Amino acid sequence: MFLISLAILVVLAGLAYAAARGRARRAGDRSWHSGAGYHGLLAAIWTLAPSLAILAAGVIFADVVWGEVMRSGLPGPVAAMDDFRRQAFLSDARLMGQGGLPQQIWSGELATILRAEADRSARIQSTWTWGITVLSVLAGIIGALYALWSVRPEVRARNRVEGWIATALFICSAVAILTTIGIVASLLFESVRFFRAVPILEFLFGTQWSPQIAIRADQVGSSGAFGAVPLFVGTFLIMAIAMLVAAPVGLFSAIYLSEYAGPSARAVIKPVLEILAGVPTVVYGFFAALTVGPALRGFFNGIGSLLVGGPLDGVGQYLLLVQNQMALVAGAVMGIMLIPFVSSLSDDIINAVPQSLRDGSYAMGATKSETVGRVLMPAALPGIAGALLLAVSRAIGETMIVTMAAGLAARLTLNPLDTVTTVTVQIVTLLTGDQEFDSPKTLAAFGLGLTLFVLTLALNIVAQRIVQAYREQYD
Repeated sequence: MFLISLAILVVLAGLAYAAARGRARRAGDRSWHSGAGYHGLLAAIWTLAPSLAILAAGVIFADVVWGEVMRSGLPGPVAAMDDFRRQAFLSDARLMGQGGLPQQIWSGELATILRAEADRSARIQSTWTWGITVLSVLAGIIGALYALWSVRPEVRARNRVEGWIATALFICSAVAILTTIGIVASLLFESVRFFRAVPILEFLFGTQWSPQIAIRADQVGSSGAFGAVPLFVGTFLIMAIAMLVAAPVGLFSAIYLSEYAGPSARAVIKPVLEILAGVPTVVYGFFAALTVGPALRGFFNGIGSLLVGGPLDGVGQYLLLVQNQMALVAGAVMGIMLIPFVSSLSDDIINAVPQSLRDGSYAMGATKSETVGRVLMPAALPGIAGALLLAVSRAIGETMIVTMAAGLAARLTLNPLDTVTTVTVQIVTLLTGDQEFDSPKTLAAFGLGLTLFVLTLALNIVAQRIVQAYREQYD
């Protein structure tokens, strides 16, 4: 019903725009402060703004109003229930009122009451929906009439329209800022609760990660171990492998596309590279688990079989135990995923270097490779650093590929052939399922999130300083 209301309001806004614009144009007086188009836009804004505000309020407060009205008229047997059962009963009444089936079985008198409450729930929702719809349409009509009445020569319609636009832009900026503040505040609040239970030094420098409440006296730490160093090491190990793949391949691809490839080759290669950016990460995870992992396992197992019985028998025995899931698989596939980020952005940055720099270098007798290495790359270095930073941030935050290709074992190792896990994978694991936010196991996810946020922020600040230093040196 709200969608129908929105469609009606859009039609009303269009009619108000046409009517106000036509009225201003028919006046034909050059003494008008604003053009006819601005009067039309002002009429459309006055039609949509109050009505959309009412619709938004109706959507936001619909559940609150429904709950208050339903609870105010509950029969005695339902009112006598505990809070949990009463909420379940109301949820089933709402489902039945919407044409669904209850999630629980209610027998006897409660079944009869449930059907009656379902009918009452449907009436409440219908009344609220129709009321909000009528109010929004009336507000739109009143706004349109006011705007048409305001179509006069002395009305500063242009200034008012620009004021509305400035207000809308400010609201969008404020939403972005408040969202960021909300994210940081939620991380801080829950992280403080976590660090009250687990010392921050143990979390940052501990080498054992076993985030559960112990059920045996001899379990590690006797109450779970929350040392996150293995997670940090695993995260940066996979990120480093990914960047070793993505940085050279992506950067060299960008240089080739920008300076060496002809128009026909560029028209084919660049779109194909950018297709990689649109592949879902779960597809990369399947590719890693079903193709890259078995291929690398077979490769290392084959080398191990050759070394068994010789001077490197220990190495051979180890290589025979290599499995599909390892950091090398996740890092390599993640690097393939990051290639289009590095390549496309670096290509655009290199192309943005002024052609006069190329011409000056060639005029001095430099070759194409010398021009690329000594002129273009220093000029494009700040932008390329930003592209690499974007790829690093994406690698640190990737989850699905690591889950499917590197495993869930928190190991403190730099061996790319071992199974490892990352911070983001553990956050997902800790928050999967029905969780209560009153135990260190669940709150550990917020501690990890806050740590990752701080590390990423520090990385961005350092990269920005480096970019500014090179930019000042080049300028």
